[in-house]
Formats: sequence, structure tokens, C-alpha cells
Amino acid sequence: MEVVTIASAIFLAIIFLVLLASTIRICPEYMRYVKFRLGRYVGVYGPGVVIVLPVIERVSPIDLRVTVVDLPAQKAITRDNVEVTVDATVYFRVIKPEDVILKVQNYKAAVAYLAAATLRDVIGMKDLDTLLSKREEVAQEIARIVDEYVQEWGIKVTSVVMKDIRLPEGLVRAMAQAAEAERTGRAKVILAEADLKAAEKYLEAAKKYAQSPVALMLRQIDALIEIAREKSLIVVTPSTLELTTLAPAILRYYEKRGEEKRES
Repeated sequence: MEVVTIASAIFLAIIFLVLLASTIRICPEYMRYVKFRLGRYVGVYGPGVVIVLPVIERVSPIDLRVTVVDLPAQKAITRDNVEVTVDATVYFRVIKPEDVILKVQNYKAAVAYLAAATLRDVIGMKDLDTLLSKREEVAQEIARIVDEYVQEWGIKVTSVVMKDIRLPEGLVRAMAQAAEAERTGRAKVILAEADLKAAEKYLEAAKKYAQSPVALMLRQIDALIEIAREKSLIVVTPSTLELTTLAPAILRYYEKRGEEKRES
């Protein structure tokens, strides 16, 4: 009889501990508990210790931290009839836990579906150039529209990020060819401008040489010295250049080279 009594006491103690554990809940700072008593909404509790009466009460935990949802790749057609594939991510958080529980069944899936539909609608109103050059502005517009819808559910959309925009391969090749043609055109323009400036300098130098025959002769000597640096070359002097002037100049050049070799 005493054994049965001890076993019953142990059994009752275990039941009491289980009920006590299910009655006392610890709610973290970043969580809130939405409590229902006999199916009726009672209130939002937490953080800290929350008492939940067994059987007659239940709680639904809600995370208040920012939630990240990656949208599946969305195919959309821009206003100028270009098909694009967009990868995006939605960032949102719960600001009213009671509305999240009472007004929407699966709030994460609801936000994801709404954001995907809004993304396709907004892209359909933008042309390709705007979509590529103003990606952040388009993402902010999507976030604003989605936020207007989900505020009724107690949710705040913080941002939408468009991670990648993929274009058809044919369009990518065409854009690459257009960019290459543009770069080639700019290079030709720069080269033409350089030629024009060089021609102006040549014309200016020719005028100077025409005014000073001595300067022209010195320039010819410098040119011949540069040519003489190359080995196994035959130097033919112009008829306008006197040998008496050319010889000392070439002699000075070779003397200078000899001094440089001795120093090295």
C-alpha cells in the first residue's frame, strides 16, 4: 500500500511539474505573445514572464525582429517590351503582433506574394534604361507600394533590394556591341583631335623654320644624330646641309658616347 502511495505521489508531482512548466513562459525581448483564452483574443504579453493557464489559454509567439524574405526569380516585361528576370529581397518587421495574428493567416507568405506582384507591376511601367540606371529608386517605389498594403496587417516594410536584373542573351550582346561601337567612336574622335593639334604644331614649327634657316639646319642635324644611333645604317645628308657643319656635330656626338662608355 505504501508503494502505491509513493508511486501516486511521484506521478502527481510529475504532472504538477509539467503543468507548471506549461504555465510559466519566458518571453524574450524580441518576442511578443498574443494570448487567447477559450478562443477569444485577450492581449499581447511580453517580454518577461507570461502566465498561460493550461487547457483554457494558448499563446502565439511573434518575432519583432526584421524578417528577410527572398523572392523567387520574377520574370517581367518592361514598358518597351523587354523581358527581364529580377531577383529581389524584401525586408520587413512586425509592429502590431495582434493584427498579424488576427488579420492574416500566413503573413510571411502574404508579404512575399504581394511584393512579387508589385515588383512585376512596377517593372511593367518602367522602360529598360530607367530600370537599369535607377534601380534603387524603382526598389524604393516597390517598397512604398507594398508597405501601403501591409500596414493593415500590422507590418512595416523597411526596404526592397533588387539583387540582380538578368537580360536576354541577344540583348546583352547587342548592348555590348553598341558600347564597343561607342568606345571606338570616342577613340576616333580623340585621335582626330590629337592629329589636328599635331598639325597645328607642325604648321607653327614650319613657320618658325621658314623664318630662321639656322634653326632648320640645327633640326636637320638633330635628326641625323638620332638616325646615326642605329647601327648598320647609311646616312645620306640633305643637299641643303653643308658637310662642314654636319661633321663637327657628328664628331661631338661620338665623343659624347665615348665619354659615357668610359664613365660606365
